[in-house]
Amino acid sequence: MIDAHIHADCRPYEDFEIMTVAGIESALTLAHDPMRMSTSTVVLDHFHRILENDFRRANNNGLTLKAALGLHPRSICSDYELVLEKLPEFLDRDEVVALGEVGLESISRLEKEVFKTQLLMAGEMGMKVAVHTPRRNKREVTIETMSLINDNIDTGLVVVDHVDPSIIDLMEDFEGMMGITVQPQKMTPQEAVKLLDETFEEYGPERFMLDSDMSSSPSDPLSVPKTVHQLKLAGWENKKIKKLSHNNAAKFYHI
Repeated sequence: MIDAHIHADCRPYEDFEIMTVAGIESALTLAHDPMRMSTSTVVLDHFHRILENDFRRANNNGLTLKAALGLHPRSICSDYELVLEKLPEFLDRDEVVALGEVGLESISRLEKEVFKTQLLMAGEMGMKVAVHTPRRNKREVTIETMSLINDNIDTGLVVVDHVDPSIIDLMEDFEGMMGITVQPQKMTPQEAVKLLDETFEEYGPERFMLDSDMSSSPSDPLSVPKTVHQLKLAGWENKKIKKLSHNNAAKFYHI
């Protein structure tokens, strides 16, 4: 199994052992806003912490990490231009497979500018992009998010994450990937199975991946295995389960 969206820097050492014991082989850890991202120095130190400290902690427990790095909409510091200037150097590293987590939170002018700049950067570099959708005003923000994606990058490079019943219809004509986040206060494993039952074949079985978004918010390192268990109980074929829980993410991120 692959957990396609975590924030390893927020999790205790023991979580990585729990994940590997449960059958998770790899995970993608994404840049976000673990603290007050007041300056570019803080943001860049966050990147270094992921690549140095968190990769080591996970590897010591047998979990292979890959990273997505970028300016989260809640991490736009006063001197964000310096982060954007340095970002291509980080994206060029072998262990960094995507630009992310990026997107919109409040649809401010600055958020849209920074998001667009990163989409164009990813397009020029041929990088995959992991896109955030927020908890609040989710549908309104996602409509604007999809507009910027469609206008500024090949959608085949993009995964829109935290897709739930409130926005799934917005993905119908989108040709990229969709992340189904199973996390307390977002979606239970049973709710994820219901959503997938209704959309998996219609939207395309190659377009979904599972993740836990485990972070400092209420989280479960076993979200992906628990969802796989519920899919088995619901009678899903092993081939389809493997697409959702491993193959689609592995193919998209080349991991």
